Amino acid sequence: MLNTSDEHTMKSSSDSIASMPNPEECWAAVVNRDSVMDGKFYYTVSTTGVYCKPSCASRQAIRVHVQFHQSIEAAVVSGFRACQRCKPDQLSMLETQAQLISGICTFIEQVDSPPKLDQLATMANMSRFHFHRLFKRITGVTPRAYAESQRMKKLRTKLADSRTVTEAIYDVGYQSSGNFYSQSDRMLGMTPKRFRAGGLHIRIRFALGECELGAILVAATDKGICAISLGDDAELLLRELQDQFPQAEIIGGDADFEQMIAKVVGLLENPADKIDLPLDIQGTAFQRKVWQVLSEIPSGTTLSYREIAARIGSPKAVRAVGHACASNRIALVIPCHRVVRTDGGLSGYRWGIDRKRALLLKESKA
Repeated sequence: MLNTSDEHTMKSSSDSIASMPNPEECWAAVVNRDSVMDGKFYYTVSTTGVYCKPSCASRQAIRVHVQFHQSIEAAVVSGFRACQRCKPDQLSMLETQAQLISGICTFIEQVDSPPKLDQLATMANMSRFHFHRLFKRITGVTPRAYAESQRMKKLRTKLADSRTVTEAIYDVGYQSSGNFYSQSDRMLGMTPKRFRAGGLHIRIRFALGECELGAILVAATDKGICAISLGDDAELLLRELQDQFPQAEIIGGDADFEQMIAKVVGLLENPADKIDLPLDIQGTAFQRKVWQVLSEIPSGTTLSYREIAARIGSPKAVRAVGHACASNRIALVIPCHRVVRTDGGLSGYRWGIDRKRALLLKESKA
């Protein structure tokens, strides 16, 4: 059985320190009792002498009596004691469960082959049913899907280092090559040999253009669009594509293909339009679920990372949703620019925060 930590008291979280919101965001979280912000900061109330989590259900304090701290230590050093209602110095049930599943995920990532569900449930001291449901609720995917995504991640590294594809397949725990090949093309986006060779014999067509957001690149395999990139330098966009597939045959598209970039640029003028283009996207099961929700967000509308996590049935997977948005390689068509923080503020964007702001402003006026 995995043991959860009993050392939460006086804990200093480097993640919390690195990502502490500004005072306005902190106060908004306190007013809304936003549990998503728990652990990112703590607040103290001078009239009561206690420190609390943002989600504390106690009567709201007056703003002038409230200060914000990066860690429990900072609050204690300032002379405050833990609130007896929200108990910020103790792990909540949800935090305990999240920590347990995090440990299970680490175990899955470290073992040579995907463990059985019974083994994982025993480690968590739960029934198969309860563990499976809890794992999916917290991570957004089943234990099997998570294990397969980790195995495929290892395989990508092995394919580059092993002498043969077969050697790489067995090194990551596949019991037969047939089991692997049945899903390899879907996960890798090409045959294992071609992936191992950096896209050797794969033809990727591309077109470069200019739009109101700067340079734009559209690239596609025979299956569909594999990248839509935005930037300041067209040559840099092309170089990034070449670095991803160093052995692929990357060629300029013909006149028909260049019409594809015209359709994409057309989204900037008419963001409410839908374009029916085939896509060639690779990602984990969780990423695909997030990207599907992104594709359904109407123009002129935004969702928070928290709302997307709730829509995919994983309300606690807010950070994972953020990572999935950052992993999206197809701008505009999969509109990750329509995702904002809980307070409506803008967060990071793969192609620059200024472009995100410009896109949302354009859509709000359409």
